[in-house]
Amino acid sequence: MTTSNNDFFVIKALEDGVNVIGLTRGTDTRFHHSEKLDQGEVMIAQFTEHTSAVKVRGKAIIQTSHGEMTNEGDE
Repeated sequence: MTTSNNDFFVIKALEDGVNVIGLTRGTDTRFHHSEKLDQGEVMIAQFTEHTSAVKVRGKAIIQTSHGEMTNEGDE
């Protein structure tokens, strides 16, 4: 897969059951991939020609070239 840049992002689960959901590019945005992370697991990913957005559900640390944020989960 070709991307316009090599930027990546990191998601570290702070609890069991964190969902990472990839959303498609194009006129109809759809879910196309899903991963479930347990506490301490780390996922490294990139946006691609097929993936335009990522949804993170659950408590996690998300690191990008724009900074780091914590998703507080469903409190």
